[in-house]
Amino acid sequence: MSDIAGELARVREAFDKPTLRLLDRKWAPFVLAVFKSSFSREHRSVSCEALHTQVDAYLADLRSIGLDAPEKTGRALCVQWMNDLWLYREISDAGEEHYSLTSHALEALLLVDGLARDRALISESRLTTIVDTVRHRATEANPDREERVRRLDQQIHELSSERDRLSDGGDIEPASNEQMHEGYANLINLIQQLPSDFKRVEESVAAMHRQIVNDFRGEERPISEVLDDYLAKTDALMSSTAEGRAFEGAFTLLRNDALLQGLKADLETILLHPFALELSRTERRSFMSTVTLIRKGIDDVLTQRKGLTTTLREHIVNHDVVKDRELERVLRDVNRELATWMQTAGPRSTVTAELMPGTLDVEHLHERFYDPVAHRAPPALADVSGAAPAAPSLDALRQQGGPLLQELRDALVAAIGVKYGTGEAASIGSAFNGLDASLRRPVEILGLLQLAAQLSPGTAGLERFETVRPDGSVRFFEVPRLILTDDDTAALAAQNLGSEND
Repeated sequence: MSDIAGELARVREAFDKPTLRLLDRKWAPFVLAVFKSSFSREHRSVSCEALHTQVDAYLADLRSIGLDAPEKTGRALCVQWMNDLWLYREISDAGEEHYSLTSHALEALLLVDGLARDRALISESRLTTIVDTVRHRATEANPDREERVRRLDQQIHELSSERDRLSDGGDIEPASNEQMHEGYANLINLIQQLPSDFKRVEESVAAMHRQIVNDFRGEERPISEVLDDYLAKTDALMSSTAEGRAFEGAFTLLRNDALLQGLKADLETILLHPFALELSRTERRSFMSTVTLIRKGIDDVLTQRKGLTTTLREHIVNHDVVKDRELERVLRDVNRELATWMQTAGPRSTVTAELMPGTLDVEHLHERFYDPVAHRAPPALADVSGAAPAAPSLDALRQQGGPLLQELRDALVAAIGVKYGTGEAASIGSAFNGLDASLRRPVEILGLLQLAAQLSPGTAGLERFETVRPDGSVRFFEVPRLILTDDDTAALAAQNLGSEND
């Protein structure tokens, strides 16, 4: 007896999946064209209103050039595609609804792209990848130690021979454009399968999330049983399914920064080959964003897992078993009293019951009880006067303050008088530099300028003021050269005598 019945059942089961249902519909080319035009690797999700508007625009464009198009609106089509499991609607952190393609829609797009590709994928690059992978897995599967050592020695010999040949100046065979195109097509075919793999893992986690939420809301299973089921499903998801194993491998790759940097550098090296000039800008940008594609897919899966873990934590924290038991006991009492009342009540008997209890009329309700500790005096402060530093003297405080105008005026008049006695020009700077160190602080320059502003002396260039700080360090300042005449000096001296000697 043939196996046609079993094969027919398997084929029908495959055709019942959303991927083949999408390809089997009348408007399948239109749906796939919309998905291809609206979604890309850079735009993995589109806001619901924007996609509704885009679909309406696509319908209008097709009708304007005389092509057949569905009669429904963009909103109705998007809702239908969501019910057919081709679109997934989710709410972002900002509260806005977005559409994204499901794994079934991504698989359909990948299949159509493969059929529309002109270059055959059965090439030297594809066969070499298969042979290398089979050889690597065979080495890992073989438990014979000697056979594994023999394989490793053979690889080491081949690599060493090639390295020695190149070191001795051997020729490097450049890869032809045809070979690079075949390898590029093989890589693109593998890379294009990643989004649907990640999406399947994300959908598996989302389905698990919905199931656990329903279990929590149904209150039919204990929390411990739900948690055990969640942990078991998580282990099975990441180990027993193809998409889970792909995710684990990509996650291991993502944790290895050196490997990721090497992958990015290898991608750049491939695009430096002359064959890349025949690629479009979109193809080059898409090829270089492979690392970003891996990171984005893993982030989406981890976000779903984080949401699932958050749901579990919030339910465990907020779920009060005691309150649930109290409510259950009250409801049982109500049912018991209702059964007693129904034994004597007529068919149309009613009972008045308040939906909410009434409020209490209380003038003042204490929110806290008296606590004697709240009125206890604070502890005495510790006596740390013995560790206090010595109090500064009055002279030390004055040295840290502003200019000493009176002492500075007297010293300046005396210094200028000495200058006139020797026949030298009487400038404020020369007189200042001859004063005592206690009167040559940097702040005293401001005092001198204040005194000079009352006299309006003549200026002639700049002169250097040598100042001494309270700590003994010396600083030099360039100040306008102010020349004092005999009348200026007399006026300066008269300021110290007060108003009685005007």
